[in-house]
Formats: sequence, structure tokens, C-alpha cells
Amino acid sequence: MKADTWPVPVPREHRGKFVVLTPSDPAADADELFLAGHEPPEARALWEFMPRGPFADAAEFRDWMCAWQATPDVLVITVRLADSGRRVGMISLMRLTPEHGVAELGWIWYAPAVQRSKVNTEANFLLLRHLFDDLGYRRVEWKCDDRNARSRAAALRLGFAFEGIFRQHMMIKGRNRDTAWFAMLDTEWPARRASFERWLYTADSPPLSVLNGK
Repeated sequence: MKADTWPVPVPREHRGKFVVLTPSDPAADADELFLAGHEPPEARALWEFMPRGPFADAAEFRDWMCAWQATPDVLVITVRLADSGRRVGMISLMRLTPEHGVAELGWIWYAPAVQRSKVNTEANFLLLRHLFDDLGYRRVEWKCDDRNARSRAAALRLGFAFEGIFRQHMMIKGRNRDTAWFAMLDTEWPARRASFERWLYTADSPPLSVLNGK
């Protein structure tokens, strides 16, 4: 697809079978999200590879949410369970580059209770579908600390292709971070979309990693 520019994603709700994605509201969301990401105590481990966190209390977490939400080219999204509305994590559309039809999925975290469920898969699917099908984007990126084996495995399972390591890409919490880069292209999306839909919404699907040849 060729265009002078692509639409900029705007805050909106994305509703699936398992999750509902809503624009983050620090005033309304921070208390429940703070608990989701910090209780029980072992939940704090999920912040190991994040640029920020864990946070001392809900007020500090709310301040970070406000600052992150104010960052240019970022849309911050709260992930809720579709059946209860409970807030269980966050995902962001970031590094939005509409002049090239490129976006990144990042700052992804979930409460331990919903990890290894369909929550993360459907949240990513809903946003990928919006970017590729609704907005016609050409490329969606996924980046993570090279040491973060779980994030690297998740990217491959979801159908992103590994593109390489940016060595000493940034400083995170006082140490060098090598960044692993992954991406999915618009030409790859139709096959990936079929894999997502089969794994998420049919009872007899093989693992998503198998469907995506990973």
C-alpha cells in the first residue's frame, strides 16, 4: 500500500471475547492496576525488564501513568476482563509513525493471575487487527530487552519475525540494554490473522506457535 500518510490511531475501545481494551484513565485505573501489578509480592518481578517500576505505591504509579500518557506518539491502553471489567494489565501503541505506516506494541504487562491465558493474545490481536485492517499500516514492531526470554518467546509465538539485536541500544535502570527487535508486516498479516482467529475462537486449535510455524 502506498500513501502520503496513514491515519493516526485515536483513543477508542476495542472489545473482544476475553478482553476489553479502553483508553487508560489514571484517575480511574491507577489503584486497581497498581494492585494487579504489585500483589501478590511476586508480581513485582514483572517489572524487571521494564524501564520503570516496581512502584512504591498507587500514587507513584498514577504519576507515572500520567507522564506516560502525555508522551508524544503514545496511546496508553488498559486491559480489562470482558466478563467482569476487572483491570488486569496494560499495553501501549507507541512510536507511532503515520508518515510511514509504522507502530509498535509495547509496555505490555499483566497480573500473574491472567498470564498464560488468552488475555495477552487477544489484546495483541485486537490492536494488530486495528492497525493492519482498519488503518492499513505496513509494519508493527515489538521490542524487548534481549535478556527477557519470555517476551522474546511471546513475540515469536504471536507471529512476529526476529530482525536482530541493537547492542547497547539504551540505558535502563543504570545498565546497558541490548534490544531484540521483531516485526510483523502487512503482507504477513492475513496468515497471522487466520492463526489468531483459529486459536482464540475455535475449540480444536493447535498451539498458536504451531499455527505460526514457530
